[in-house]
Amino acid sequence: MKQVFSRPPELIDIPSHFCPGCHHGLIHRLTAEALNFYGLRKKTIAVSSVGCSVFLYNYIDVDTVEAPHGRAPAVATGVRRVLPDRFVFTYQGDGDLAAIGMSEIIHCANRGENITVIFVNNSIYGMTGGQMAPTTLLGMKTATTPYGRNFSNDGYPIRMAEFLAPLEGVAFSARVAVDKIANLRRAKKILFQAFQTQIRGLGFSFVEFLSACPTNWGLSPVEAARKVEQEMIPYYPLGIFKEKKETDHL
Repeated sequence: MKQVFSRPPELIDIPSHFCPGCHHGLIHRLTAEALNFYGLRKKTIAVSSVGCSVFLYNYIDVDTVEAPHGRAPAVATGVRRVLPDRFVFTYQGDGDLAAIGMSEIIHCANRGENITVIFVNNSIYGMTGGQMAPTTLLGMKTATTPYGRNFSNDGYPIRMAEFLAPLEGVAFSARVAVDKIANLRRAKKILFQAFQTQIRGLGFSFVEFLSACPTNWGLSPVEAARKVEQEMIPYYPLGIFKEKKETDHL
């Protein structure tokens, strides 16, 4: 029988430690496929930060730097400037990027650093016990919002892809999901576009992945995927919010 589907060599063949139904594994797979497609394995340096995202080095076979909480964009900036011939991407969660790391991501994007940011938004702090994140939906119960997030006390969820898109240094900003096959295929195409943006030297590229966290949401994997479709996507619409062409002003 002819084999038509296989694991890209960039994806390390080990058992996953992630919770059942977590979407990190799918996002890792797409990242490995993008690295393979563009032949980037030997010239890539990834930067992971604190949270579930930190385990990237266990699953993707590229050189990886572990950054302090929220500082991945700053570390990636240093790596890119010291080694300008390398392909550099960060892999970050929502508590990491949109809370403690908000300053770093804004200034990195505004400077137009030629890196790619993979942002995993599961609307909660996953590793540290399920606290409210900047992306937690209104009414959502977490360890620190037992009665649900209330805008009068907690503010509103931040739409990072739209928030960063107007900055001059941003060349590409998009949001995707991997809750079902159609969205996963679209996510792969968009991630490839983001990598191509960096390869062409156009500036900062950003892809936000809507992701399930069944454990901290208190849902089954199937229920968690349904929550992404029915609750997250209506508030966080999928699509490309900015795409700079080579002829655009840099």
